[in-house]
Amino acid sequence: MLKIRQHKWAAGYAMVCPEGELDAFTVAPFRRALAQLADSDGLVIDLSAVVFIDSAGLGALIGGIRGTRELGGQVIVACSRPGLARVLRSTGFDKVVTVTASLAEAARALGSPVGGAFDDN
Repeated sequence: MLKIRQHKWAAGYAMVCPEGELDAFTVAPFRRALAQLADSDGLVIDLSAVVFIDSAGLGALIGGIRGTRELGGQVIVACSRPGLARVLRSTGFDKVVTVTASLAEAARALGSPVGGAFDDN
């Protein structure tokens, strides 16, 4: 099961937080959430509550990043789970997008005017 939380701030910044398993069976709502936030100036994707991700989840992640970038936005992935961060590094994902270990680091990387708000997920 996958739960998705979204936050959008008036300053043009947003965050999406999937919780649970991000796989072929649960990826559709995650794709929709990323599409809804694609027009953000800055988007943080917080993977800290993802316990499992497969190739479908990684594909949705890449698609969401591409969608936001095509509209001129910047994307940062926050991931405090060492095992998942290892997966992102071993697949070369961290070469496609900045991956930080915390939401505070993600906000700093974006230069977000709502930086403290990213801690309130």
